[in-house]
Order: sequence, then C-alpha cells, then structure tokens
Amino acid sequence: MKAVGIEAMNVFAGTAFLDVRKLAEHRRLDTSRFENLLMKEKTVALPYEDPITFAVNAAKPIVDALSPEARDRIEMVITCTESAFDFGKSMSTYCHSLLGLNRNCRLFEIKNACYSGAAGIQMAVNFVLSQASPGAKALVIATDISRFMVEEGGDALTADWSFAEPSNGSGAVAMLISDQPHIFQVDVGANGYYGYEVMDTCRPTVDGDAGDSDLSLLSYLDCCENAFLEYKKRVPDADFADTFTYLAYHCPFGGMIKGAHRNMMRKMARAKPQEIEEDFQRRVTPGMSHCQRVANIMGATTALAIASTIDHGDFETPQRIGAFSYGSGCCSEFFSGVVRKEGQQRLRAMQIKEHLDRRTELTMEEYDQLLVGSNAVKFGTRNVVLDSDFIARARTAMDKPVMFLKQIKEFHREYEWVG
Repeated sequence: MKAVGIEAMNVFAGTAFLDVRKLAEHRRLDTSRFENLLMKEKTVALPYEDPITFAVNAAKPIVDALSPEARDRIEMVITCTESAFDFGKSMSTYCHSLLGLNRNCRLFEIKNACYSGAAGIQMAVNFVLSQASPGAKALVIATDISRFMVEEGGDALTADWSFAEPSNGSGAVAMLISDQPHIFQVDVGANGYYGYEVMDTCRPTVDGDAGDSDLSLLSYLDCCENAFLEYKKRVPDADFADTFTYLAYHCPFGGMIKGAHRNMMRKMARAKPQEIEEDFQRRVTPGMSHCQRVANIMGATTALAIASTIDHGDFETPQRIGAFSYGSGCCSEFFSGVVRKEGQQRLRAMQIKEHLDRRTELTMEEYDQLLVGSNAVKFGTRNVVLDSDFIARARTAMDKPVMFLKQIKEFHREYEWVG
C-alpha cells in the first residue's frame, strides 16, 4: 500500500487571548469546580480576524516552503469549517487566491460541526491513494472562530453563554496531504466511523450556537466507544490500552476528554482508577497542551490535538497515535497513524508554542468592548472598513507578517498583510 498522510502541518491561533479563569470570574460563574475543566486560555478573534485570516496565516509557511513545482502539484484545497460567512461561496476560493496557488485545482468546503477537519483529512488521503493524479497534493485547512457579540438592545453580561464562552476558541490548522507523509503517516484502512442524528449542539442562527451540553457529552462518549469498536473490526489486533503510544482526542475542553478516556479505559481495558490516571497523564495530556491554550476550535480541534501530541511526545523511535474526532449532530471517526522523529523536528520548526506565547492578552474591559465591536463583521455584512486602531498592539505582536481583514465591499472581503 502506498504511503500517505500529512507532509507538512502548521497552526495559527490568532493574535489575542483571554485567561479563561479571569473570564469565568468576570462573568461570575461558579468557579468552585473550574480546575476540573482543565482549561487555561482561549484565543479570541478580533473584528479584523476571520476564518480566512486564520486559514491563510496557518497555510502560508507551508506553501512558501515548497518549490514552485511542488506548489503547482496542490490540486485540491479543502476548507473545513462551521464558521463560513457565505451560504454559497466556499472560503477555499479566498485561501487559494491569497496563497497564489495553481488554478488547475479543486476548491470546496466541508461542514459537519467539529468532524469537518477529520472529514477533510480522509477525503484528501483517499484522493492521494486513488492515484487519479499521481504525485498530486491536497491542502486541507480546518478553520473556525467563535464570535460572541452583543445584539442591539441586549445585555452583554447576562447573555446565555454560560460555560460555552470560556471554552469556545478560534484558530486554524493547515495540513498538506501527500504521498510524502513526513509528519504523520496514516494507517491506511484503519478507520472506524460512527454517526447518527442527534440534536446535541448546533448553529441554528447565523451568529449563534444552541444545544444541550449533557446530551452532547453522552453522544461523544457513545461515539468514542463505537467508533473504536468499528476500528477494531478492521484492525482485529488493536488494543485500546497497548496499540497506541498516544491518543489525540477532539478536545472541547480538557475535563471532557478526561471523562471520555476514563470511560474508554474502564470498558476496553477494565482499568482501575490509579491506572487510568497514570495512563491519561502519559498518553493523553501531550495532545491537550495546545488545546488548553486555544480552547475548542471546532473542526480544527482534532488536528490541533495531533499537532500538540507530536510537539510534546517522545518520538525517538516511531510511535503510533490514535485519533478521535467527534462532530455534533453527529458523526465521529477513530483513525491512527505513525509519527517519527523527523516529523516532530519538522513540526517543531513551525514554532507553534512560540506563536501562542506571542499572542496579546486582553483585559476584561477590552474583551467587553470587543463584544460590541464584533457586530461590525456579523454574518451578512455588506460594507465595512475595519478599525485597525482597535487593540492595535495585537496587530504587531507576531515576529512575521500577519494577514488581517481590511474591509468588506459589496460582500467581497479584502485583506492586507501587516508587519
């Protein structure tokens, strides 16, 4: 079987963040059990940041590192998101143009809540495996943002955001999928997928979320178990406790992952509490590290967990990562791949941690101002020029040029590079 997987990978998680404990205290939420949530920071999208700026800023270092010949072999660009700002036009068209890619290219978008990124990976993997265009590459960009905003006549501090506000982040993960899987070599055919209709969480209005958090947790647990059981049918020798050196779970917030892992270890390995805790610390926490600093970025979160695992794990010898993706509504998948030392070195060269460290921390006053300012770019905005002076220090915090939204003119979005 031909080798396939992630050739290159990068994360961009914006220019500004909040300390989520400070936010919870500011909102007067019950913080007595906050430590159990295992959350630290969340990326906040500023008004001049959108899913395109996150996507292009994540993908550009990957594209720039390619030779002109290799760049022209990108024959598919897939954006994976639930944050699109147009019901018809795919964001992949903007990404394709802004990255200067070959016009002989398929451009399209996938929406399936938080499962979209995994769906994009699998579609790209199968495109490469098909050999319909030998040597072709696919650029998969999972990009999502959360915009909390004050509606006219609304009350910023009593909006029904509850714990969704601290746990919802913004960011993008770009992945080049090819037959040169330097970062993550996919185990071909080792997939377990499981899905059904459930109304756990959704976006029934263009700028708002709704859902049942308890139902979502139960659906996540159900899908995690059954997706792995389907994986095991295809890989009969797979053992949940021993086959995977690391596990990268879709991570809405860390506490949910801890509960899911406890459930899996009890059912699949009949493990005792102390054994489960030690296993969680060893195999799962490497994949949570970046997620704890960005929060839930929906379609990009499983890919972020894979990146975090590679960044923080030990790959002196090749190791297998098991990955689980869950998207509300719902669809889920358990898949796996092998990572080598070369992959870790290549990913670490992208300096994801350093990027997260350079983000600007917002004050609560600035954040509350942002809730009003984000109205400028709500869904369906036809014309607006963004205020580049709003939290201007965030625009120059990075050590390289960053793309921002400049204006929307007759619905068309125009961008600029700053820095």
